[in-house]
Amino acid sequence: MTPAVLPFGRNRRLLSSVALVPLLWPVDGLAQTAPTTPRGLDPIVVEGQTARPAKPRAAANAGSSRQRRAAARPAAAPAPAPAEAATTRAATAPTFNLGTPSSTGSRLGLTPLQTPASVEVIRAETIAERGQHNVIDAVTQNATGFTASPAPGNGGLSFVTRGFSGNGTVMTLYDGTRMYVGSGTMTFPFDTWTAQRIEVLRGPASVMYGEGAIGGAVNVISKKPLDVQRNEAEVSLDTNLLRRLAVDSGGPINPNVSYRLAAIGNMSDGWVDRDTMSNVAVSGSVRVQAADNLAFTLSEDYADRSPSRYFGTPLVNGGIDESLRFKNYNVGDSSIRYRDNWTQLKTEWDVAEGVSVKNVTYYLSSHRHWKDVESYAYSPATGNINRRDYIEIFHDQEQLGNRFDATFKGHLFGLANQFVAGFDVNRIAFTHTNNSPYSGSSTVNPYNFDPGYFQWVSSTRPSFHTLTTQYGLFAENRLSLTDQLSVIGGIRSDHPTVERTDFLTPANSFEKTYSAPSWRVGVVYNPIPDLSLYGQYSTAVDPVSNLITMTGVNRDFALSTGKQVEVGIKQQLAGGRAEWTLSAYQIVKNNLLARDPQNPANTNPLQIGQQSSRGIEASAGLKVTETIRLDANVAVLRAKYDDFTQVVGGQVVNYAGNVPANVPQVVSNIWATWAFAPGWSANAGVQLVGDTWADNANTLVRPAYNVVNAGLMWKPDTRQTLALRVYNVFDTIYATSGGTSQWILGMPRTAELSYNVKF
Repeated sequence: MTPAVLPFGRNRRLLSSVALVPLLWPVDGLAQTAPTTPRGLDPIVVEGQTARPAKPRAAANAGSSRQRRAAARPAAAPAPAPAEAATTRAATAPTFNLGTPSSTGSRLGLTPLQTPASVEVIRAETIAERGQHNVIDAVTQNATGFTASPAPGNGGLSFVTRGFSGNGTVMTLYDGTRMYVGSGTMTFPFDTWTAQRIEVLRGPASVMYGEGAIGGAVNVISKKPLDVQRNEAEVSLDTNLLRRLAVDSGGPINPNVSYRLAAIGNMSDGWVDRDTMSNVAVSGSVRVQAADNLAFTLSEDYADRSPSRYFGTPLVNGGIDESLRFKNYNVGDSSIRYRDNWTQLKTEWDVAEGVSVKNVTYYLSSHRHWKDVESYAYSPATGNINRRDYIEIFHDQEQLGNRFDATFKGHLFGLANQFVAGFDVNRIAFTHTNNSPYSGSSTVNPYNFDPGYFQWVSSTRPSFHTLTTQYGLFAENRLSLTDQLSVIGGIRSDHPTVERTDFLTPANSFEKTYSAPSWRVGVVYNPIPDLSLYGQYSTAVDPVSNLITMTGVNRDFALSTGKQVEVGIKQQLAGGRAEWTLSAYQIVKNNLLARDPQNPANTNPLQIGQQSSRGIEASAGLKVTETIRLDANVAVLRAKYDDFTQVVGGQVVNYAGNVPANVPQVVSNIWATWAFAPGWSANAGVQLVGDTWADNANTLVRPAYNVVNAGLMWKPDTRQTLALRVYNVFDTIYATSGGTSQWILGMPRTAELSYNVKF
C-alpha cells in the first residue's frame, strides 16, 4: 500500500511542520535563565538491569521480596529538578559499561566483566544524544565491529560482524525473543524510541538462542513499566522533510500495577525522487506485582511501516555517477508495507532464597508486501537504464512460543555457583505468495523518464507454506573457583522440524527434522579488581538457508557448523572514568554449499565449503574532564573463503582466498562530547568503513568511506532539550550495500532540529 501523499506542495509541508514547534514549546521555557555555573556532560551510561543484591544468609528474612524485586525493576529518573540542580551533574562512565549486567551474553545476569565473550550495551540516552533514530545507526555507529547491509528486500535489518553477514548468521532479537527469519527478511524492531537499551554480542550466539547466529546477535530491549511517573515528548524536522513525533509515558497505576506506553510516528518525502515513506510504532506494557515474590508483565508492540522504495543507483562504468545520486528508478505505483505485532507475557517468580523462575509466552506475527521493479543496470551501448525483476511478494508469518528457565544460586562443593536451565518451544507458520518467475523488463532514460507502472506479466499466487516446530533445551553454569577465577560453561540442543507444502510443485513438498547442538566454555580471571582476562571456545550452527523457508533442494543437507576461539582483556579504570577492551578471535564455518569441482554440469550443490575469519577488536572510553568525554573502537579482520567452489560460465572456479561479499576488513567509530558552556554541549562522531567487495568473486569493490555526524544541544533547564544535528556533515557519497550493477547509497548531508520535553 503506497503511503498517502499530502495534498499540498513541499514548501507548504515544511511551513506546516515548522508551525507545530511553537505549539509544543512551553511558553515559560523561553524565559528560563541558563545556569550560571558550568554544567558537565549528561550521563550516557547504560541503564542495565540492576543486579538483585545477594542477601546475607544470616539475614534471610530481612527485607521483603517486593523490595528485592524493586531493585531489579527499571525505575524512572527522578522528577526533573530545578535548573540549578542540573549544574552539578557531571560526565559519568563511558558507553561500554563493563559493570552493567547484561542479558544477551549470559542468562545468569553477568556483567561484561564477568562474561567470557565480547558484549556491549548501548543505552537509550546515548542513542538520543547522538540522534540515532533507527536500530541500524545505533548499532553500527556505537558498537565495535558492526556494519550493515540494509535493503528493502531484507527488511532494512541486516548486520555484518566478524566476517559474517545477513539475517541468517547475525541474529536480531527483541527482549531476548527471536522471530525466525523467512527468506532473509527481518522488519522489526526498527526505531530506537521504544528501546531502553541495545545489547550486542560479537561471536557465536547459538548456545544462547539456537541456530542462525554464528556471527553474533543484536538484542533490542524495550522500555519497561516505571515505579515513578515520567512523561516525555519529542518533535523533530529535517531537511528531507522527515517529520517525527514521539511520546513516552510511564508510572504507577496503583501500588501493585505500573505501566509504560511509548509511541513514535515518522513521515518523510525521502532524499531520492518519489520516495515518500511513513511509519508508526507503539510499545505498551503493564506490570502486575501479584505477590511479594511474583510479578507478571504483559507487553504489546505494534509497527506499521511503509519504508523507502529505493532499491539503489545503477553503476556507470563500475562506479557511481553523481548526477544519478537522487534518481529513483522504481515504478510509479511501487509499494512496500510491513506490519509487525509482538505480544509477550512474562512471569517472574522468586520461589525461594537463591531460586527464581522466569517464563515468557509470546505470539509474533509479520505481514509484508513488496510490489516493485528491483534490478537496474546501465547499458553502455544505449546509455539507458535497463530495468527487470517486476516482483510482487507477500510474507505471512505467525509464531507462537514459550521460553522457561530456572536459576539457582548457591554453593557447589563449597564454591559459589550459579546455574540456569530451561527450554523453549516454537511453532512457526509461514506462507510465501509471489509472482515468480518475476518476469517483466523496461528501459528508461537515466535522467528524464516516465517511471511507468508495474507490469503484471505473471500472476501472483501462493507458492509454498511451511510449518516449523522447534524445541530446545539449554543450560549454563558459573563456578567461582576462587574470588579471582571463574569457569562459565553453556550447552544447548535444538530440534526443529520443517514441513513444507509446495503449492506449485507438490513433488517438492517434504518434512525434515534437524539437530542443532552447540556449546561454550570459558574462563575469566581477575588479577585485580575491575580487570578481567578471559578466554573461550564456542560452537554454533547455521542453516544452509533460512530454516523456515528451506527448499526441497537443500532439505537433505546438514546444518552448517562453526567454532570460535576468543581471548581478551577488559578493564575499568579510575572509578569508572575510563574503560577499555581488547579481544582477538578466530571463527571457522564448515559445510557451506558449493558446486562439485569434478562435475561442473551437476547443478546440485555439495556440502564441502569452508569460510573463516580472524581479527582483533579494541574499544576505549575516557572521561577526560568533567566536561569532555571521548569514545572510540576499531575492528580489524581477515575474512576469507577457505574452500568455495562455484561454476561461472560453465567453468569451475574456486573462490578460496576471496573475501565474502559485504564484509569490510576495517571498521571504526570515534566520538567526542564537550559541555562547553552552561546548558550547552556539542558532539561529533566519525564512522570509518573499509573497502568492501560487492561480490564473492571479488571483481568489484565498494570504496571505503568516512561519515561525520555532529550535534549541538541546548538545555535551558532539566526538562527541555533543543538539538540541532547534521548528519553526513561533508556530504560524502558512499554505498552501504549492493552488487555489481547497482548500489544503495547512504543519506546525503541532512540537518535536523528537534525539541524534547520531560514532564
